[in-house]
Amino acid sequence: MRWSLGLASWAALLGCASEGLAADTTIVRDGETGFTFSEYSVAYQLGAQAVTFRVAIPSPAPSNYDLVFQIIAPNAVGWAGIAWGASMINCPLTVGWAANGNTPVISVRRTSQRTQPQVFDGAQVQLLKGASKTNGTHWQILAKCSGCSTFTTTGSNTKTLNPNGSNRLAFAHSKTRPPSSSTAAMLSVHDAISYWDHDFAGAGNTEFDSLVEKNA
Repeated sequence: MRWSLGLASWAALLGCASEGLAADTTIVRDGETGFTFSEYSVAYQLGAQAVTFRVAIPSPAPSNYDLVFQIIAPNAVGWAGIAWGASMINCPLTVGWAANGNTPVISVRRTSQRTQPQVFDGAQVQLLKGASKTNGTHWQILAKCSGCSTFTTTGSNTKTLNPNGSNRLAFAHSKTRPPSSSTAAMLSVHDAISYWDHDFAGAGNTEFDSLVEKNA
């Protein structure tokens, strides 16, 4: 099965671009988790509710830093994912869904071509169960990723997301929920994609490690 990118704007995402010129995000201090996030929200279809993507990082950020991300999506969204290099190919893809509508799942994938992304062992994700949940209207994932801020693109080339500035990210989603809670479950082809410039400079957390532990 070939995954078509579908939208003309996706042509700009053929490489693992980052460091956008202007951020499209706002800063949120989340009372539930304790994290300070930078947040981007976008309607999953015209006139519909928003899917929200949040990022939190350590402050100061070491080299190859871990990051925490949150996805909040209406139940009509089957799965939603973040491409950390603003491309479907040659970058870590973190994909979340609510299995059977009530079990939060996070999977990290990668592909070198426009086909079904496979489970990727070059990055590790930890579901933070304290703030990963579902209700009658939305599902929510909170997870830590090790290997999403610095990653190999092609050959021996690597990319590091700038912790002190804006990074180009992309998302995709589908209305079709994966068939199981397996992190290797088959993903349907995405219904829509887009990209944005995400401010990491405002996402710093001096108590990052303790907040990860609190939400684990």
